[in-house]
Amino acid sequence: MHIKELKLCVIGLGYVGLPLSIEFGKYRETLGFDINKERIESLKQGIDKTLEKSSFEIKNAKFLKLSSNESDIKNYNCYIVTVPTPIDKNNNPNLKPIRDATNLLGRYLKKNDIVIYESTVYPGCTEEFCVPILEERSNLKFNKDFFCGYSPERINPGDKEHKITDIKKVTSGSNELISSLVDELYKQIIPAGTHKAKSIKIAEAAKVIENTQRDLNIALINELSILFNKLNIDTEAVLKAAETKWNFNSYRPGLVGGHCISVDPYYLTYKARQINFKPEIILAGRKINDNMPSHIVEELKREMKIKKIEFKNSNILILGLAFKENCNDIRNTQVFDIYKLLKKSCNVDIFDPLILSEESKKTYKIELINKPQKNKYDSILIAVSHTIFREMGIREIKKYAKSNSVIYDLKYLFHKEESDIRL
Repeated sequence: MHIKELKLCVIGLGYVGLPLSIEFGKYRETLGFDINKERIESLKQGIDKTLEKSSFEIKNAKFLKLSSNESDIKNYNCYIVTVPTPIDKNNNPNLKPIRDATNLLGRYLKKNDIVIYESTVYPGCTEEFCVPILEERSNLKFNKDFFCGYSPERINPGDKEHKITDIKKVTSGSNELISSLVDELYKQIIPAGTHKAKSIKIAEAAKVIENTQRDLNIALINELSILFNKLNIDTEAVLKAAETKWNFNSYRPGLVGGHCISVDPYYLTYKARQINFKPEIILAGRKINDNMPSHIVEELKREMKIKKIEFKNSNILILGLAFKENCNDIRNTQVFDIYKLLKKSCNVDIFDPLILSEESKKTYKIELINKPQKNKYDSILIAVSHTIFREMGIREIKKYAKSNSVIYDLKYLFHKEESDIRL
């Protein structure tokens, strides 16, 4: 099969699938498929509720078709799966989305078709979990009748500087011919280039350790910030001093949420447990980062006690619900964990103009406020470093607080002297 013969269908049009569909849709016939009919209708009108793509970008992909009708996918021969891979309440992989997508594809799979997965998984998932489903559903034989590839997504929600075309892409295939074909396919849309991994498992492992490494680095800085606060040392000042050395990696303390960094390490530890290996450092990092909401609440209570502010029944404002700055993604946001802890004793409002209140109500049963009241709050937590909060400025933010209050800047958004406490 030649690259020109590939008719693409992208399964799942979220933060990963939509940008991918748009890029391919500029150059070749591409179907963007999603089971969410409302999502498809919005995109057809040029509206991307994730705020990642503009109406112009969507409509500029002249070879892109959009559909929620599953029978439409039978007309394609190369499928790219970009569905979410979350974790369950026990921190085990929740493979239902990828299983459902694979079952769907299996019903329409034909001889010589290629299925490429981009969803983050544990090493071996494509060949050990997905392939058997495809074989059973299609009655076709892997690497004889159909083939697979894996090219891990590297989308960074809210990042307008590092777009899909700017980030080098790891590719792989189930044999040498397919590996080269998959690599050539992605080269069409990735000017930054590609890296052809030697196997699907290597590509899967590369993806899962990218975010595991980041998780561990943040965990180290989080632990150091706790230590330095106890020693009455300014963490930010320490980090700035350390950054003067050329090989010091720069991270800041904070919350670790979202669909990647807080999730991917658990996919790796899940696979490790299957082979009776206990990954000490990975789990230690996860424990530190998972405990940060509790630490933050305790720090707030301590500072309020110092200022003689009654914690119980106090009014608290949280600025930001998204898991990171300048995006409206609230998946696995640790701000919700802070909210739950505070809500046990306090009256808590959350203000995040980037997020639709319907979305927060549906996901977390939280009704966001339209605008904070002036002189109302005993404490204000700046939880997300949205540009809009930075532009508001600390003076405007303090107008919402009472004369005796606590300003807790979790994100180092303002100078140390402008807040009462920072991580």
